[in-house]
Amino acid sequence: MKPLVLILFLAIVILGIFLFNLPPKQNQTQESTMKNPNESFQVKSTAFKDNGTIPEKYTCDGEDVNPFLEIKNPPEETKVFTLVVDDPDAPGGVWDHWVVWNISPKTQYISEDSVPSDVVQGKNSFGKRKYRGPCPPFGHDAHHYRFTVYALDTVLNIPENSGSDVLMSAMGSHILAQTRLTGMYKRKE
Repeated sequence: MKPLVLILFLAIVILGIFLFNLPPKQNQTQESTMKNPNESFQVKSTAFKDNGTIPEKYTCDGEDVNPFLEIKNPPEETKVFTLVVDDPDAPGGVWDHWVVWNISPKTQYISEDSVPSDVVQGKNSFGKRKYRGPCPPFGHDAHHYRFTVYALDTVLNIPENSGSDVLMSAMGSHILAQTRLTGMYKRKE
């Protein structure tokens, strides 16, 4: 009988360890908002991998056009996307390169050198309402460029000349999910 008791005791201990080490359940609200809860909201590019080098073509040293972007698996309740491309390593603080909102939730791709139709482009830190590519100062280490896509539960009604500060404030509690692709760029001297 003692071996049976020992086996039963070990089975209970192992089951207890397994149950206490399970990851916490996902928030049911988050899980239900995803088209496929096994796939996460993503932004990708064929031009560069996450944390990879951004090709010169998409920078101020090249053609200065936006790279191809793919948006995958947004929450079902998404009414619009917003896109902010910024450089957190800029000497004067975060520098915005592209600020776009009210992108249709049906948008799966943003083609190279293009802007989705019926969107609003806000003002970047260059004072322009368009994409401006990475352009870190000469002599600096590689800067990080964040391509952040937000899924929102509402269409935004803010002035066209707004920058990312106004955009972020307007998004507030309307953000369902966000995803980010980061690229690196250092200028050659």
